[in-house]
Amino acid sequence: MTQQWSAPTAHGPVHATVPVPGSKSITNRALVLAALADAASTVHAPLRSRDTTLMAAGLRSLGIGLTDGPNGSWLVTPGAMRGPAQVDCGLAGTVMRFLPPAAALAVGDVTFDGDPHARTRPMTTILDALRALGADVEGSSLPFTLHGKGGVAGGEVAIDASASSQFVSGLLLSGARYENGVTIRHSSGGKPVPSLPHIEMTVAMLREAGVVVDDSTPNVWRVEPGPIAGRDWHVEPDLSNAMPFLAAAAVTGGEVTIPGWPARTTQPGGAARELFERMGCAVALTDAGLTLSGPEKLVGVDVDLRDESELTPTVAALAALAVGQTRIRGVAHIRHHETDRIAALVAEVNRVGGQAEETEDGLVITPRPLRGEVWRAYADHRMATAGAIIGLVVEGVSVDDIGSTTKTIPDFPGMWATMLGTPMHGTR
Repeated sequence: MTQQWSAPTAHGPVHATVPVPGSKSITNRALVLAALADAASTVHAPLRSRDTTLMAAGLRSLGIGLTDGPNGSWLVTPGAMRGPAQVDCGLAGTVMRFLPPAAALAVGDVTFDGDPHARTRPMTTILDALRALGADVEGSSLPFTLHGKGGVAGGEVAIDASASSQFVSGLLLSGARYENGVTIRHSSGGKPVPSLPHIEMTVAMLREAGVVVDDSTPNVWRVEPGPIAGRDWHVEPDLSNAMPFLAAAAVTGGEVTIPGWPARTTQPGGAARELFERMGCAVALTDAGLTLSGPEKLVGVDVDLRDESELTPTVAALAALAVGQTRIRGVAHIRHHETDRIAALVAEVNRVGGQAEETEDGLVITPRPLRGEVWRAYADHRMATAGAIIGLVVEGVSVDDIGSTTKTIPDFPGMWATMLGTPMHGTR
């Protein structure tokens, strides 16, 4: 059910400290690694959102023990995976691309499906790769069925990962459990893999679990066969989900602190510091967290977000409220995310009175006086939060589906209202 939401307008600079829930990307990688480990694991401070609860439910359906632990943690007890099972992927790319390589190790049939738009998201690359590695897969997109035989031969496979880094990460996460491990070669006629920090995150977490990974050759990743260690996983705050709250300070000339911001991270959201500074903000990392102070006027930028493409909707919202043109490059692949984010951003910025146009690999935004309109979310959590940012400065903006934010933020409207120190605006 969609929830239309009147976006609150800030009547002065926003000053707040905003604790942000855990990283979706780290949580779902930790859950898969824990399910395939040789001993029990605990995932501390995980994100509890739609995407992560879908991953947890999918693992439970395969016979993995996954229970609530102290202080919101998850306790994961691995075991032999078995079908028949049905996995609901929702709109979660991490579920539809990380869980099939693991489910291929099960005995029995495992069927995957998801939300209507999920059936249009690219899946051929990962499913053809699984076939080449020895899995029995029926179908080329959602819904599809894995006929599990209790193991996968593995070996070497060449894929075109230019549409999503998740194709590489999904195979790497389970590769150590394949008889011959897995070697992945990216082959796309020159098109690069987007969001490389996400692959670096996967490699780092595999190594933390004792898996031998060789990524010394560009566009080639090798995981040796062997055990995956059970361990304690500690999940960082989700830095991409922190972006809208930092943006609130940026567009109002206020100051927002995100506690727990790591000094070093593999999250693409770590690039937020430099991005905000380029747009005129002051950013400081202290023991209290990351603090952003907004400028009198934001300035437009020319920026390549290939490795940090999930930040595009927030940067687009900032650009619509800045002085000077912004050009976002390197993000052609986000046409295949929860929605076609390039087309959606252009449509919505223009809807509220801005000037935006598509380019081959991104978009150009030229600021214009904005007006209050319904900002459409397209069932996309990051589109919804972009509308909330616009609404801080432009009266009369409403977001047609604020409920889509539950994909990665359990209570975005409540957090937004708390940040502003105002009663929560109603949904209808």
